[in-house]
Amino acid sequence: MDEPNVTMPTSMDLPTAVVLFAALGCGVNAGLFFIFSNTVMRALGRLPARYGTEAMQAINEVIQNPLFFVVFLGTAVACLGLVVASLMQWSEPGSALLLAGAALYLVGCFGVTAAFNVPMNNALDRVDASDAAAEPVWRDYLVRWTQWNHVRTVACIGAMAFLMLWLYGQGAAA
Repeated sequence: MDEPNVTMPTSMDLPTAVVLFAALGCGVNAGLFFIFSNTVMRALGRLPARYGTEAMQAINEVIQNPLFFVVFLGTAVACLGLVVASLMQWSEPGSALLLAGAALYLVGCFGVTAAFNVPMNNALDRVDASDAAAEPVWRDYLVRWTQWNHVRTVACIGAMAFLMLWLYGQGAAA
């Protein structure tokens, strides 16, 4: 069997590096959101409402850290640049892939987070977990927050796939 003729690039231009960063950021975010949808929220849902609420309040506080913001916001900034670049170079091969991937992250991940998940987190943070009235709030939060988190997960996976297809095309052209 013949080995494929694969050559590794000796350098990477800035647009390719930005796409690679964005694709990796989409992948990291997809993994984070997937683990929440698949595991964390299901585990918190098994707890009594008070403990689930308290745990999620703690998670919402701890997740706001520099590393998370670099990945989450850095990916958004890179994707914003890719939207602009793809529109400015629309006639170039792969521009639709860049636009699709970047827009999917910006709308399906960043936009959904800002419009739905963060406001729900802020509302949950104002709940007194020890109050009996907290239980229906928690149960509603658990369902709605997780549904929007599924959207973010799928959007990040799709965005990563489009950006990886662009990268693959670049490698095939080299």
